[in-house]
Amino acid sequence: MNEVFLLLGANLGDRSRSLNDAIARIEEKIGSVIASSSLYETEAWGNIHQPSFLNQVIKIATSFKAASLLDQLLQIEQQAGRVRTLKNAPRILDIDILFFNDDIYDLPHLIIPHPQIQNRNFVLEPLNEIAPSFVHPIFKKTIATLLKECGDKLKAEKLETKDQINKPGFK
Repeated sequence: MNEVFLLLGANLGDRSRSLNDAIARIEEKIGSVIASSSLYETEAWGNIHQPSFLNQVIKIATSFKAASLLDQLLQIEQQAGRVRTLKNAPRILDIDILFFNDDIYDLPHLIIPHPQIQNRNFVLEPLNEIAPSFVHPIFKKTIATLLKECGDKLKAEKLETKDQINKPGFK
């Protein structure tokens, strides 16, 4: 079995439901969820003039190879209503492969580890919650170390209650 870390994100519609539905589809079609982080409300990265995101990292066990996994994840996004437009545009669901075991892929359509992990609090905060000692296969540093070294100043706020998840906007 392959162990994979995925980042789930949504900033349109019922964000919490989008993430929960994605996890259900992942478990139905791809493999078992081994661990999941809390939900994090995060400011948009890149195109900052859009609603904030709800993000979560999950760890799954799957028999899929990396390219087939990507195809399955893109189908789940599409079934959720994701329409790809501009880069960093608002979206109902986004699923990124962060790590696939400790393998390294550098293909035109698939780069693993995700090339921006070390630069984004909204990835590192939830990833650190479930896998602080996981070692990035390229940088040879733990997730906890990458988080400490990250220069990203955008907020990634861990949400504790349903009231926080359903609140309008970002603090």
